[in-house]
Amino acid sequence: MKRQRVDLHLHTTCSDGHYSPQELVRLAAEAGVKVIAIADHDNVDGIDAARITGAELGIEVIPAVELSSQWQEYYDIHLLGYGFDHRHPELVRQLADFRDFRAGRNRQIVKKVNHQLAEEGLAALDYAEIAASADGTIGRPHIALALRAAGYVQDHDEAFERYLVPNNVAKRFFPIGEAIDLIHRAGGVAVLAHPPYVTRHHGELESLIEVFVKMGLDGLEAYNNGVNQDGVYWLINLARRHNLIVTGGSDFHGSSDSDIAIGGGTNRLSIPYSCVEEIHSALHRLQGKKDNS
Repeated sequence: MKRQRVDLHLHTTCSDGHYSPQELVRLAAEAGVKVIAIADHDNVDGIDAARITGAELGIEVIPAVELSSQWQEYYDIHLLGYGFDHRHPELVRQLADFRDFRAGRNRQIVKKVNHQLAEEGLAALDYAEIAASADGTIGRPHIALALRAAGYVQDHDEAFERYLVPNNVAKRFFPIGEAIDLIHRAGGVAVLAHPPYVTRHHGELESLIEVFVKMGLDGLEAYNNGVNQDGVYWLINLARRHNLIVTGGSDFHGSSDSDIAIGGGTNRLSIPYSCVEEIHSALHRLQGKKDNS
């Protein structure tokens, strides 16, 4: 078991991924990955379908989610939740509220993009078609895909540079303490996703971790695309100094212009099965605390 390949950070069409939950599980099986976590942005709709397909193919699927959070001047801190009850009423309600806000935001973005397109003498994008293609939570990558399909841009980078960044509408974020508490109330553990994307300054990151640990943070995604092997080791040591679990994932979305691979990320990550064991152990400890409270 300990040598099995794992990937604990994958996205599907239920947020901004390019493959359905069923397709993603099949891709993981083809890649030789035995344990995965569907961690869609603010969305848990793909978990049941993924687990059904996983049972058919012998793939363990851990329930997961990626929440967009904020603390002070640090915006868009991504927090991963693992092993929670994905039917937990409060979690489901809060995620639905978040998606409703996001849908309104993206409708506004499309409206602004269409205004720019009109000024350029180009036909407008159809929001209904974009929503249908998203099959879940609409994000700016779906709008970028529509711009590519219309022939207005060559790739995602051009779509963001020319249209999406200039026409952006501010996002909504969970305060990180509230996000951690929400994951805990749903029975899960909270892990900081790709820490180097929060800050690449080691001293600054460690100071933040000290604050987040006091809020209840359970772990760090040490194996991630933002670091080389030395960076992975540093993050593991940081986690151990603060009694945090260690996880890892590729953050695979499936975009054709990305070199991120399931089970390997961009730096040929080798994510150990011990990450799965650490999640299960943390969940067991959390349940023990609940039982004794």
